[in-house]
Amino acid sequence: MSLTNPIKATLQAGGTAVGVFVPMPSPEVVEVLSVAGFDFILLDAEHGRVSPDNAYEMILAAEARGVPALARVGQNDRQVILKFLDLGILGVMIPQTNTPAQVQAAIDAMRYAPRGLRGIAGGRTFDFGMGATAVELVPDLSERVLAIAQFEHIETLQHLEEILAMPELDVLFVGPNDLAQSMGFAGQPAHPQTEKVIEQICQTAKGGRVALGTVAADAEAMNRRFEQGFQMVVANASALLGRASRDLLANVQRSDRA
Repeated sequence: MSLTNPIKATLQAGGTAVGVFVPMPSPEVVEVLSVAGFDFILLDAEHGRVSPDNAYEMILAAEARGVPALARVGQNDRQVILKFLDLGILGVMIPQTNTPAQVQAAIDAMRYAPRGLRGIAGGRTFDFGMGATAVELVPDLSERVLAIAQFEHIETLQHLEEILAMPELDVLFVGPNDLAQSMGFAGQPAHPQTEKVIEQICQTAKGGRVALGTVAADAEAMNRRFEQGFQMVVANASALLGRASRDLLANVQRSDRA
């Protein structure tokens, strides 16, 4: 079991990372996307069918190709987060962390004491008790987890500086869809007022320790977000598959079609 997290190291050094949400419980999809060259795979257990019951093979598929696997966990629940961490996930994203207390609860679930409240057991992360001792491993296992909180509600703006100052938070991930919805612009993630708030977040976080992350549908949008100050940008496997399929079919010339 690796005790390091290359994505966390990249972000801490000021670098950028491109990942992809995988909402379907498919190790094959994970492996294909890993070979394609994404920096990390982000299993989506909020909007997708991924669960602790089917995530293990997906994590193994990413590891087989040397790509870190992270997970978005739908519940800010210590026991649910623990199940993903004990499978070997290298980072956890928690949605709708709208207050400092909610962010702290998420972070506490990701770190062992004294840095958090994560439960300890001699499973996969401890090489099933056949490697180094827990005393030796706990500090590195706590440190390697990338702690990601999502900014998805306009009310979170009033807590922004306090959240960015939290010492154990690694990434603040902006969700434009839910942010826009909370502002009364459902289905309009690119609404000018939403973009204004996103820019405010970027300016507040600029030069700070916490990296910013967000979603982007294509390379143009990713480049724009990187220029804006985001370091972590994530696409979606379903959208990529659908767009590539439609582009292919739109350009096929078949003589039997009028």
